[in-house]
Amino acid sequence: MRRRLRCNLRRFTPLPHRASGLKRASVAVIAGPAPASAAAFGGGAPEPVVAVTQRAAGLRGHPGQWAFPGGRLEPGETALAAAIRETHEELGLPLTAAACLGRLDDYETRSGYAISAFVFWAPLGGLVPNPAEVAAVQYFALGSLARPGSPELVCGPDPARPIIRMHVGPAHAPVHIHAPTGAILHQFHEVAVRGRSTRVGHFDQPDWAR
Repeated sequence: MRRRLRCNLRRFTPLPHRASGLKRASVAVIAGPAPASAAAFGGGAPEPVVAVTQRAAGLRGHPGQWAFPGGRLEPGETALAAAIRETHEELGLPLTAAACLGRLDDYETRSGYAISAFVFWAPLGGLVPNPAEVAAVQYFALGSLARPGSPELVCGPDPARPIIRMHVGPAHAPVHIHAPTGAILHQFHEVAVRGRSTRVGHFDQPDWAR
């Protein structure tokens, strides 16, 4: 699976967001073998998983929402370095640039951010979530990202930008993940797993997720 993800990402040409005036942030989409101590939603233990965090309730911005580890770039910091730093701060996972398999499109949020998304392959056992930032970590089997009816597209205020919502995990207990995380998760599945050149910049996020 690691080779498959890397090959698919190498064939993909990511679209960077070059507009000025946007705040820059990065996230890490981390795939890897399912940890022995955690059940992977939607698949058996041998199937690779992707890690998604739930933001701590005490955070000022977007508490309780599903997210990839990441955050705003520090002055002079590259987007890749920010994704690596934020992952270590949030999960205690020491990623390296060599673990990066590729990059997805930048995603512009309605709150004025351009989010750069990097895909990593890393061992996911032994994560140490920072309770000030992370309430929980869930591991979704890659096969669970292709559930019927996911992604769901909902009409929003702009007809040209439908709101995207991913339904992942088992059918009896699906988890609903909205943009921006839902849009990035959808592109990861389409591009890295399926090898399709799918864009997601036109998908919107609900008002409460902005």
